[in-house]
Amino acid sequence: MYLQVNGLVIRSVDYKESDKILTVLTDTAGKLTVNARGARRRGSRLISASALFAYSEMSLFENRGRYTLDEANTLELFSGLGRDIEKMAAASYFAEVLGTEAEEDRGTGAEVLRLALNCLYALSEGVHGVKKTKAAFELRYMAQSGYMPQLGRCRVCGGEPRDAGLELASGTVVCAGCASPGALSVPLGGSALAAARYVASCELKRLLSFSLPDAELETLAFACEKYLLSKLERRFKTLEFYRTLEE
Repeated sequence: MYLQVNGLVIRSVDYKESDKILTVLTDTAGKLTVNARGARRRGSRLISASALFAYSEMSLFENRGRYTLDEANTLELFSGLGRDIEKMAAASYFAEVLGTEAEEDRGTGAEVLRLALNCLYALSEGVHGVKKTKAAFELRYMAQSGYMPQLGRCRVCGGEPRDAGLELASGTVVCAGCASPGALSVPLGGSALAAARYVASCELKRLLSFSLPDAELETLAFACEKYLLSKLERRFKTLEFYRTLEE
């Protein structure tokens, strides 16, 4: 059986003499593991489509739950990522996060793919800063994955949060004076909170259409990263490498 999808390669591993095993995030079939036979041979028509971060129209052959890449028309390679190590590090982190998607989870596949493409394009073209793009990716990915934080009124007093903090376990904002003793929280107040509200619910094509002073962007970036890590409950080696570049 043949399957036509648009897919983004988020992992590409050499296999046997000339093949590659790809992890592909698709628009209609969720995340798939795909064998690109002969993709490492000189002159192979699958070379471009099997590269990391390649986005292509793909024709896949499925047999007993296994997929083979038959044909591909490459639409975007995000070549700007390879010219900047910080951009590549952030993109690799995005790919590792996207790799946590369940196999063949079709529920949010198209929206997650659009998020990935928008953020990779922003990185590749230098449209927005890396830190801003990373924070927006993290928070919106959490919202799309069923971990939408409650960023409205204070969970305790019901008012507009004052000197707000984001409680990681509950995903709610609270005033500084209403915070639960011992609850793990991160600062998220003022314009950083307003930006978080925007990112979590705006039209995806307008995801990065916000601006923040450097200090507030630092607050937003710290909160978004900590929130994602708390919900996914795992480490990301690519994130650790990205942090070394920041330092």
